[in-house]
Amino acid sequence: MSGTSGTTPATRGAAQHTATGRRGAVVAALMLSMALAALDSTIVSTAVPQIVGDLGGFSVFSWLFSGYLLAVTVTLPVYGKLSDTFGRKPVLIAGAALFLLGSLLCALAWNMAALIAFRVVQGLGGGALQGTVQTLAADLYPLEERPKIQSKLSTVWAVSAVAGPGVGGLLAAYADWRWIFLVNLPIGAVALWLIVRHLHEPQRENPGTRTRVDWPGALAVFACGGVLLTALVQGGVAWPWLSAPSLALFGAGLALVALVVLVERRAAEPIIPGWVWRRRTIAAVNLALGALGLLMVAPAVFLPTYAQSVLGLAPVTAGFVLSVWTLSWPVSAALSQHVYRRIGFRDTALLGIGAAALVLFAFPFLPYPGEAWQPTLLMLLLGAALGLFQLPLIVGVQSTVGWAERGTTTASVLFCRQTGQTVGATVFGAVANGVLAARLGGASDLDSVTRALDAGTAPEATRHAIADAVHAVYLGAACAASLAFLVLLCVAPRRFPVLKSPGE
Repeated sequence: MSGTSGTTPATRGAAQHTATGRRGAVVAALMLSMALAALDSTIVSTAVPQIVGDLGGFSVFSWLFSGYLLAVTVTLPVYGKLSDTFGRKPVLIAGAALFLLGSLLCALAWNMAALIAFRVVQGLGGGALQGTVQTLAADLYPLEERPKIQSKLSTVWAVSAVAGPGVGGLLAAYADWRWIFLVNLPIGAVALWLIVRHLHEPQRENPGTRTRVDWPGALAVFACGGVLLTALVQGGVAWPWLSAPSLALFGAGLALVALVVLVERRAAEPIIPGWVWRRRTIAAVNLALGALGLLMVAPAVFLPTYAQSVLGLAPVTAGFVLSVWTLSWPVSAALSQHVYRRIGFRDTALLGIGAAALVLFAFPFLPYPGEAWQPTLLMLLLGAALGLFQLPLIVGVQSTVGWAERGTTTASVLFCRQTGQTVGATVFGAVANGVLAARLGGASDLDSVTRALDAGTAPEATRHAIADAVHAVYLGAACAASLAFLVLLCVAPRRFPVLKSPGE
C-alpha cells in the first residue's frame, strides 16, 4: 500500500518500547485523559442555572458548549499532524497542560464572557486529548490486542457521559459550580505525571533533521473550521438562516475552504494531506463516521424531550432511557473482535450499521404514547449495533497506516465524526421545528413548545406534534445510517489493506 513508509526501524515497535515503560501506567493515564475530555462535554449542562445566576449572560450561555465543541473540532487535524511530526508524548503533555490551564481559568471566571473564552481554551487542549489518546491506543497495542484498549476507552467515555450531568448537578447544588472545573486539576495532574514518567516513545530516525510544520495551513484550517461550524451552530438560533450574519459566515467559510486547498496543495507537509481522501479505506471510514456523528444527534438530543413530553417521564427516568445505549455500546465493541476476525472489518461494520438503520426506522412505529420500556429496548439495541459498527472501523483504519501517518488518520476520523454531530444538530433541529410548525399551524420551535408543556399550558395535540417531530428526526437518522451503509458497501474495500510489519 502506498504511503506506508511511516513505519521505520526507528519508529516500529512502539508497543514493545512502551511495554518496557510500564504500559499499564500509560493506559491508566489515557483513561484518565479520556475521562477528562468526556466529562467536560456533559458536566456543565446541569449547572447552567447556578452559573447564570452567579455570572449572568443568559442570552449567550449556549456558547459554553458551542465554544468548547468548536475548539475541540477544529484543532483535531492540527494535533493529529503534530503528533505524527513530533511524537505523541509532547502533544499529549501540551494538550493536557492547556486543558488544565483552561479549567483553572474557568474556575476563576468573573463574568460569562470570560467563562466562554476560557472554555475555548479548554477546548483547545481537549482536541489534543481526544485525538492523541486514540492514536496512542493503537501505538501501544498490536492489532490483535487493540479491541481491549478501545473497549476500555469506550467504557470510560460511556460512564463519563452518563455520570457527567449528575456530578455537575451535585457539585453545583452542594458545593459551588466552580468545582466543576477545579475537579479536573487533580485528575489531570495524575494523568500528566503518569505520561511524563512512564510513556517512552521510540527514538526517531535522523533526530537532527529540522522538521517543517505547516503553520499557515494550521491557521487556515482553524479559521475555516471555526467560521463554518459557527455558522452551523448559530444559524437558525442566534439569527435566521437567510440573514446577513448567516450568509456572511457561510460566504467567508467557503472562501476559507478555497484558501485551505490552495495553502495545503503548496505545503511540503500539509496539515490535511491529500492521501487522507485519496485512499479508499480512509475516505470511506471518514464518510461513514461522519454519518455516525449525524445520526447520534437523534437520540442524544431529542430522546430526552420525547421521554419527558410524550411519555410523561421524570427527568431522571428520561435520562435512564437514553443512557442504556452507553451500556450496550462498549460491550458490543469489546465483542466485535470475534466478528471482524471472521468476516473482516468492513463486513462487521456493515452488519452493525445495517442493524442500527433498522432500529432507527422502527422508532417512528412506536405506539402513542407508548410505554417507557419500548424506546429503552430500542436504545439498548442501537448501542449494540453502533458498537459493532464504530470500533471495527477505527481499529481497521488505524491498522492500514504506519506510525508516522496514524495521528493524522485518527484525527481525520474523529474530525469527521465531530463535524457530523454539528451538522446533525443543525439539520435535525430544523427538521423538528419544521414538523412542529406544520402540525401546530404556526411558527413553533421545540424549545418553546417543551416549556409550555412543562408549565402545563399546552394541549394534548402538542404532545402529538412533538412525537411526530421526533419521529421525523429518527427517520432522518435512519437515512444517515443507510448512507453510511452505502458508503462502506460501494467505497470501502472488502478487505482493509492492513500493514504487516514488525512491531505493528
